[in-house]
Amino acid sequence: MSTEAQTGKVDFIKSFSDAAAIANYHEGPPRFMPGIEAMRSMTSILLAEVAPDDARVLVLGAGGGMEIKTLATAHPGWSFVGVDPAKAMLDLAERTLGPLMNRVELVHGYIDDAPAGPFDAATCLLTLHFLDAPTRVHTLRAIHQRLKSGAPFVAAHSSFPQDAASRPVWLKRYAAFAIASGADPEQANGAREAVGANLALFDPERDEDLMRESGFADPELFYAAFTWRGWIAHA
Repeated sequence: MSTEAQTGKVDFIKSFSDAAAIANYHEGPPRFMPGIEAMRSMTSILLAEVAPDDARVLVLGAGGGMEIKTLATAHPGWSFVGVDPAKAMLDLAERTLGPLMNRVELVHGYIDDAPAGPFDAATCLLTLHFLDAPTRVHTLRAIHQRLKSGAPFVAAHSSFPQDAASRPVWLKRYAAFAIASGADPEQANGAREAVGANLALFDPERDEDLMRESGFADPELFYAAFTWRGWIAHA
């Protein structure tokens, strides 16, 4: 693993190592990310437009296992390499996937620890917002290098207007949706403060520029929900 790839990662790994938080992990994302299940289904559809029936798929940020579960259930011929730096989250993924694990290899580490490929498709969901711009470009380039020419790539993460007037409004909406979805108000507002203070947030235009800089062609927005965006691009 390169020094660059390790920069800034320790704090967020700690947040995915707490046993109590992991036990309830699957309850969290639907409360904070509108339409997350539909976003996963759309990801499956978009990848399948290009990926073959026997595709080998790279999943960066595979901890928890729900993304792979959606893709593996919809596409019985696909196999997966899932990569995540949080060992406890990979353990949760293994429990989540159950018998589907016969088509999955889980790798504890970062993108530089992933096999060289080439892969037929790749995803990176709810992950890139943890990475600053240089580390994000490094990661995206490493994904691109592991894909076959023209292979599809789906990324989805926190991305919304970052100007001084808009940013607090969107963060407030982020918390408001979580509260409306059943999250504890104190927890939701704490999450809003943590997101605003700790994540590497960019506006959608900057996110698209970083994907292009990393070699991906024509990133196309397919998902937008409050503070979240998702793109399909190709290697």
